[in-house]
Amino acid sequence: MLNKLLILLLVASLTGCSASRINTKAEEEKLMEVSREWSRAASAQDIDHIVSYWSDSAFFLSQGQPAIQGKAGIRAMVEQSSKIPGFKISWEPIRASVSKSGDMGYLIERNQMSMNDPSGKTITIQGTVVTIWKKDASGNWKNVVDIGVHDLPN
Repeated sequence: MLNKLLILLLVASLTGCSASRINTKAEEEKLMEVSREWSRAASAQDIDHIVSYWSDSAFFLSQGQPAIQGKAGIRAMVEQSSKIPGFKISWEPIRASVSKSGDMGYLIERNQMSMNDPSGKTITIQGTVVTIWKKDASGNWKNVVDIGVHDLPN
């Protein structure tokens, strides 16, 4: 009986040791690179590619604007933004965190948005964004919540 118990404990400990461990630092780097790819897609103004980074039920929250939920509403917002004269947006992730399970994470990012004012002069707005990400069934990172605030004018 004691031998069976020792064998059972040995098997249990080996099984626990062989469980895959998520390298959260590597996943954080992957998530930051996904965000950089997304920023490049936004610069190219490829609407289908831009929208593909959001999950179907994503929330988009921007300072002074009503909340948008769902890919259809987000697509409409992206299409409308692309029609603003001189509109450009880019961002760079500055910090990432991924859960121990490796399926959820968030980024703190700095963004810059430019557009023309009514006189045609370019105005630039900078801000901070928090994005929350979740892996989909295929293992791809999808943005589920996107929250942005503008910096105060100097």
